[in-house]
Amino acid sequence: MKNAKHAGVHGFITIGTDPDDDAAAIELAQRFANVWCAVGVHPNYCGELMGDVTDGTDGDSLHRIEAMLSNPRVVAVGECGLDYHYDRSPKNLQRRVFMKQLELAVRFGKPVVIHCREAVDDTLAILADFPKVRCDFHCFTGTIEEARRITQRGYMLGFTGPVTFKKNDSLRQACIGTPQDQLLIETDAPYLSPEPVRNERVNQPAFVLHVARAVALARGISLEALGELTTRNAERFFGIQVERAAKT
Repeated sequence: MKNAKHAGVHGFITIGTDPDDDAAAIELAQRFANVWCAVGVHPNYCGELMGDVTDGTDGDSLHRIEAMLSNPRVVAVGECGLDYHYDRSPKNLQRRVFMKQLELAVRFGKPVVIHCREAVDDTLAILADFPKVRCDFHCFTGTIEEARRITQRGYMLGFTGPVTFKKNDSLRQACIGTPQDQLLIETDAPYLSPEPVRNERVNQPAFVLHVARAVALARGISLEALGELTTRNAERFFGIQVERAAKT
């Protein structure tokens, strides 16, 4: 938190991947006025935590998440979605758990933070049945065409460390083509540390400054303008108000 403040980062949304992690995220958000959180089940954890949904019930994990969604520090459902890169959870189970979480988002009026890896077709097909759900495709690393399909639906795109990598020109092009009111920047901490700190094993919120610099350079705007733009987008999307630091 001290490093982030020194870097000029003043608002945080931490995210859960399973019910225990979700509970820890809420605890952190309750300790700091400038921290909020999202709660959900990551698709790679469906197999170990959500196996009981195969019998037609919602499962204890989803009931725990449902109970957390009334907490005022919880501003979104997630991260949830589909991951076809790893073979850690059966695809049919991932889809079922994803839809259950989308149903919760509808019921509680929350936006959704989407994890989508090598699964854009199925993710968009499922989301078509939930037209009122607002979505952030978190840590987007897909193609320019995938970015176009996602933003045409009105969804947000979140860019992280990979947009800073030297060989990722196509991802920067996708970032350039993202409408300004659909653009977010993120860390995906503790993973995917950006250049020039890519060798850091643990990413942290302060490093979002490097993502911001890369995105601002790619889009041809100042770092300050990019920071204000993406902060406004995050505030609107998540329904939060970040207290800006006093200018000196």
